Amino acid sequence: MQTTFTWRGLSRVILTGSVLVALGFGCGARTTIELEPTVAVAIDCGDGVCGASETCATCSADCGLCAGCGDGTCNDKAGETCASCPSDCGKCDTCGKDGCEPGESCASCPEDCGKCAACGDGECKGGEDCTTCPKDCGLCETCGNRSCDSGETCDSCPGDCGSCESCGDGFCNGSEDCLSCAPDCSKCVTCGDGKCDPKTENCFTCPGDCGKCEGCGNGICKSPETCASCAFDCGVCSVCGNKKCEPPYETCANCIDDCGKCENIGCLEVLTCSIGCLEAGVDGLPSITCVANCAARGCADVQFFVDQAFACAVRAFPKCRGAGSLLDCLQKSCDKEFAACIGARCPT
Repeated sequence: MQTTFTWRGLSRVILTGSVLVALGFGCGARTTIELEPTVAVAIDCGDGVCGASETCATCSADCGLCAGCGDGTCNDKAGETCASCPSDCGKCDTCGKDGCEPGESCASCPEDCGKCAACGDGECKGGEDCTTCPKDCGLCETCGNRSCDSGETCDSCPGDCGSCESCGDGFCNGSEDCLSCAPDCSKCVTCGDGKCDPKTENCFTCPGDCGKCEGCGNGICKSPETCASCAFDCGVCSVCGNKKCEPPYETCANCIDDCGKCENIGCLEVLTCSIGCLEAGVDGLPSITCVANCAARGCADVQFFVDQAFACAVRAFPKCRGAGSLLDCLQKSCDKEFAACIGARCPT
């Protein structure tokens, strides 16, 4: 039998299908007819591919920045918004509040959504710019002017905006990296080469190359200073309990959780360790904390003989300093004290 196509027949099919769908909803049946497109867009944005339903305005993470983004003017006619171009339009009101919300992405709000997958690959591309990925794109021009300008965040410019709340907890996670949180993630690889690279370095991100920031050295640790940017005011970057032993100030003597339990060592080992501390302090002077950490590993008898030999070594230090081998010179000057120390052992 041959079937004849008619518009009336087609309308009946559509009507029947609509009724069935409506009944399905009414009876609690599960359907994805209306939900699938929305879910697909949310999942696809950030996968590195600019899909058919994505644009530079709706998903800059995949499709790149819209033309004109980065010129300092928030142009709504060109599709620029706080979500697609935070460098021109500033952060969205929801950014930094309640997790990664609709409209936010790794490009517009790394604080909530995390950094884009490509951030850190050395190439400034896709939805990356100086506000979302300074590690690839360099610091924004205004970063370092001591004012937290539109588009700058604690992630992209902690020197102006202050460190993010999680920075300093001892764990390098979330959107933190060497630029946004050196206390947790350590300084960037290029920091320490003696050259101040304006693209990624300034007095805050790399004081060793670029010099100390204004105010560092006044004895007061005040935001945005951190242990990484101003150790003189803020101390060292070590956190006991982060499962990472951070010498020289974190040791088995003051942080068993990270560095393990100290093992007793002999008098000569403690003495040799302590003599190494004579030039380990600030400006090549003796470090009292270094000596204390060495001595803490000896038992009572060992510490007594160490004190005896070390006192002699300190007296002889001025004449032995710079005279060839420091240890050899001190051994000759304090031969009796060293001999008594060699025989001292901790009970097993």
